[in-house]
Amino acid sequence: DAAGIGPEIIAKAFLTAPMKTAGCFVVGDVATLRRAAALVTGKGPTLPVAELTRMQDVMQCPVRCIPVLQIETSCPSDAVPVPFGQLSARAGQMAGDCLVWAANAALRGEVAALVTAPLNKAALSLAGGVHAAFPGHTEMLQSLAATHAGTSLGQMPVRMMLANDELRVVLVSIHVSLRDALAAVTFDNVLQSLMITHHSLQAILGRTPKIGVAGLNPHAGEGGLFGQEELEVIMPAVAAARAQGASVSAPLAPDTVFMRARHQAGHVGEFDVVLAMYHDQGLIPVKYLGVEKGVNVTLGLPLVRTSPDHGTAFDIAGSGRADASSLIEAIRMAKQLSDA
Repeated sequence: DAAGIGPEIIAKAFLTAPMKTAGCFVVGDVATLRRAAALVTGKGPTLPVAELTRMQDVMQCPVRCIPVLQIETSCPSDAVPVPFGQLSARAGQMAGDCLVWAANAALRGEVAALVTAPLNKAALSLAGGVHAAFPGHTEMLQSLAATHAGTSLGQMPVRMMLANDELRVVLVSIHVSLRDALAAVTFDNVLQSLMITHHSLQAILGRTPKIGVAGLNPHAGEGGLFGQEELEVIMPAVAAARAQGASVSAPLAPDTVFMRARHQAGHVGEFDVVLAMYHDQGLIPVKYLGVEKGVNVTLGLPLVRTSPDHGTAFDIAGSGRADASSLIEAIRMAKQLSDA
């Protein structure tokens, strides 16, 4: 979203991490990126923005230069950038159009990976049309991938993984209400989540991953005293995943499983990844360890997609205070996954 901190952290990434951004280019608006470049450099050295006519030309760009491929139909290069910090249908339309272009390029194999900067879900909805049909990046990418493959959404299941150097977490459900998230804890959804996690992490790690499973209820149900979901839903899905070759724990108390999985200096966690039953159960532990370190990885897509673990931060957009660390980590991880 051009009204948020996305352009600023992109500019900071190209300025401060030239080796990690080598070979990367921006699908977006040239005027918006030039404003961001001026913002992050201030009175210091300039940060040039090069408008690409072909994506292949990115390899000719020097370090500390932002190559931008302008999407002419939606983001005219002579347009005044959208105001900072203001919800805008135009910004939502631009962001959605850029995402569609980049996703299709990745699906066609024209780029190795896709890193998405923060998108504002309300702006996407204001844009109307096809963009308003999706609550965020992940759901739009899932739809585009299904269309590209000529299949249904049900045949293109995806899951969100949040990762940093200490902890990986995969979610059974993503952007739904808590009431709907509880209803989504079904045998099929849990089993599907386990197998997507198993196959994706196996490809990344080069071995069978150890998956810890968070229970839904306090103390993982305490043998049925605090709920039956662990006994009637989660454990049968665990057994089915084990039968398919996955290394999966029984449902564990959600207030301790993340600590057991945490990797620290001199201490290897018990699990490579934790399957959380709903959004906040899994994301609070990861974000507590440091939003600036977190990376969002979409599992199950026929392309590599990562993103920073934060939103558009309209309250500080244009101030120059945004931290690019999570975006830089997302770029690093995208390159790593594309080589896996």
